[in-house]
Amino acid sequence: MKLPTIKQLRYFIALEKHQHFGNAAKACFVSQSAFSVAIKELESQLGVQLVDRTNKSVTITRTGREIANHARHCLRDIEYLTELAHSNQTPLTGRLNLGVIPTIAPFVLPDLLPDLREQYPDLTLYLREDTTRNLHNLLIEGELDLILIALPYKLSNVEILPLYKDHFSLACHKNSKLINPENYSLAKLPKESVLLLEDGHCLRDHALSACKIRNQDTVSRFAASSLLTLVSMIDSDIGITYLTEMAENSALLENTDIQTYPLDEKSYREIGLAWRKGSAREEEFRILGKTIKKTHKKRH
Repeated sequence: MKLPTIKQLRYFIALEKHQHFGNAAKACFVSQSAFSVAIKELESQLGVQLVDRTNKSVTITRTGREIANHARHCLRDIEYLTELAHSNQTPLTGRLNLGVIPTIAPFVLPDLLPDLREQYPDLTLYLREDTTRNLHNLLIEGELDLILIALPYKLSNVEILPLYKDHFSLACHKNSKLINPENYSLAKLPKESVLLLEDGHCLRDHALSACKIRNQDTVSRFAASSLLTLVSMIDSDIGITYLTEMAENSALLENTDIQTYPLDEKSYREIGLAWRKGSAREEEFRILGKTIKKTHKKRH
């Protein structure tokens, strides 16, 4: 009996995820024709129809959905075998797929990567920047080995290693007409004066929680898609915001008229690593966590 190949299983999982041959083929870095042939070969080998095809849509059959679910488990087991073999080698060598959220990546990676190259020259680091939700999905699917994120964040089937606190500060134009930063009250903020990142960025939720913003009327209906856009709006005194320590100490605020004011010690998010439960590379990930903490302490 001829068994499905790892490549075929990966392709079918991608098709089940994207529900589109072209997009799934693109995600697998293969031509659509080669992708379609692989799916047809898989159906032939299994003796079942996995996909209902029309000119405009792709529907995964009920059997196809069950097979996709089992295929994920198969690939995880195969990946675990690889991790198990890798765990007996020198730590932090070979390939490592790391996901990082956008509100951490530009502030942590420039200092971290040179340290990693110096300490672990045989490590090949592949980076993926995305929102926490998307990175978590990629982690569970096996596309990523671990993720560097901000906590708290509700995650399933992962081990979490907290690393350090990243405190919030109030940020506003130095001559802001909206508030007196030396003497203001959360209860008396002007309506829609607080500008934040758009939904999907965990920094938005962390700012609302850590900075104790309870009155939603003070939060602007407009939201920024990036920290750079957010800073530009604050520099124009369109609103105020809450930035974290790592952003405040970066070049992000250079050549702006933005002033920051520290908040109380309880206003912070926590930076941490997360990986799949039961990973054979756990000890290796903890070593990476120590390196990240050491780099952070050196900078601060």
